[in-house]
Amino acid sequence: MSEDKYGVLLYYKYAEIPNLDDLLTFYHSNCSSLSLLGRVRLSSHGVNVTVGGNLSSLGNHIQALKAYSTLFHHTDFKLATCHHPLNDKVAQECGFTSLSIRIVHELVTLSSHPLLKSPNISNAGKHLSSLHNTNSESPEKGLVLLDARNLYETRIGKFDVPNVETLDPQVRQFSDLSSWIDDNGERLKGKNILMYCTGGIRCEMASAYIRSKGAGFENLFGGIQRYLEQFPDGGFFKGKNFVFDHRISVGSSDANVIGTCLICQCSFDDYSSRCRCAYCRMLVLVCGSCQNESTQYVCELCQKQGKAVRSTQLIENDPRTSRKLRILCLHGFRQNASSFKGRTASLAKKLKKMTEFVFIDAPHELPFIYQTPMPELNVNCASSSPPSPPPPLDNCKKKFAWFVAPNFDGSSAADWKVADGPFDPLQYQQQTNGYDISVSHLKNVFSQEGPFDGILGFSQGAAMTALISAQQEKLKGEMDFKFVVLCSGFALRMKEMECGPIKCPSLHIFGNEHGKDRQIANQASKELASLYDSDCSAIVEHDCGHIIPTRSPYIDEIKDFLGRFL
Repeated sequence: MSEDKYGVLLYYKYAEIPNLDDLLTFYHSNCSSLSLLGRVRLSSHGVNVTVGGNLSSLGNHIQALKAYSTLFHHTDFKLATCHHPLNDKVAQECGFTSLSIRIVHELVTLSSHPLLKSPNISNAGKHLSSLHNTNSESPEKGLVLLDARNLYETRIGKFDVPNVETLDPQVRQFSDLSSWIDDNGERLKGKNILMYCTGGIRCEMASAYIRSKGAGFENLFGGIQRYLEQFPDGGFFKGKNFVFDHRISVGSSDANVIGTCLICQCSFDDYSSRCRCAYCRMLVLVCGSCQNESTQYVCELCQKQGKAVRSTQLIENDPRTSRKLRILCLHGFRQNASSFKGRTASLAKKLKKMTEFVFIDAPHELPFIYQTPMPELNVNCASSSPPSPPPPLDNCKKKFAWFVAPNFDGSSAADWKVADGPFDPLQYQQQTNGYDISVSHLKNVFSQEGPFDGILGFSQGAAMTALISAQQEKLKGEMDFKFVVLCSGFALRMKEMECGPIKCPSLHIFGNEHGKDRQIANQASKELASLYDSDCSAIVEHDCGHIIPTRSPYIDEIKDFLGRFL
């Protein structure tokens, strides 16, 4: 191999790694000594690598791997000659301006519920060396092609095999594919399924997921990249193959442009400008004539959800901006968005690199109520002092609730009312009315201010969040989210909660038995947590009272949970 020729090496390997720390040390030493740049991801279940450098260095890296461990002897190393990275912006975004070696929990995240257990990769589909092994003139009955890639990849290239149905799930990210499979089970049941992706790693995981459901399955060995090497004229593949390095895309000798500009619909398939959707940050195709620094773009999927451009709520169109988790925050009883934002200021500061909190008021406005202290009695049983006056209203802000008591008449007052009697510490158990109004209110919030990755609820807000997560399937399309965080939560005895184990990934944060939470008992929060599938829930018990703790080790556990969704 020529010393001055540059190339890109792509490979993955699913295998049980006996000593992950030793492998990490090997990669750091080997890649640094060979001046390789790119991304190396290691887990206890294998490796996923895309690196670039001189062809001779890449060849030496392969040989060193094979000498290091027999695990790599039958690895499919995909090595391609190309030019040095020319577009600094693209090279930086694709990780080809540095060397990044990290240990990760999963090589690829199949499920949008990342706390759920991944399927056994040993049950992945068998490899098929070529699509041409199938008889396209008279295909086997029930053969379908399933594209395991993201929408922005399929926009510019896909397989088109005569007489064979191709399914394009049109997902934003691979972690959404399992939900699509679950929702489209009837289209796959009983079919002979051939799945393909860029290099093969996603197919292995996704095919294991479908095979766990009992369906027949095969993978295209080596993915699209190996197929185009085998058929330089493109064969059944039309357009270009999106790749996750500075090359952006790779085409055949006869690559037609099948992509179109998002704005003008003219033929276009060049992602080098790295234009992104202002809402979900997915790549979009915008031709040079339509590109404008002051324009915010909205992808096809967000358009289907009714998203429109509102400049005050959009992320700046900077591809270097890391996407944060957008979390909708629901306050507790007799609070409001402003007060809850103040109470969570420390939490927001600790999570500012990971999250963007959005605070809203609940729909039920509450009257101003205060409780007069019991007057002191003299020996003749007469009051020794007049009743206390109500607090001044000048600085009081409206208070709201997600649930109200059955006798609530919906009226609010401009002045204080004296409470009928002592405040009941268990009043939250009787506040069960108003759910339909609150759900309708939240649907509007999702439509106008979404999308949101998750929902954080505090106290009564957590009870509302629990009901929504229990009805997640029913609310799909109107309120889509990936996880919930329930702080000092409790479960209301309502029919909407009677749905068996709730499978929405959840983090439960509440005071322990000695946690000094005087509002919501430890047992009430424990009972709420028990309603969730234990495989996708996490619990943080603290000793800090009726708050969300922000000191270690609690904040570290919160970050660990949220980090799984980034």
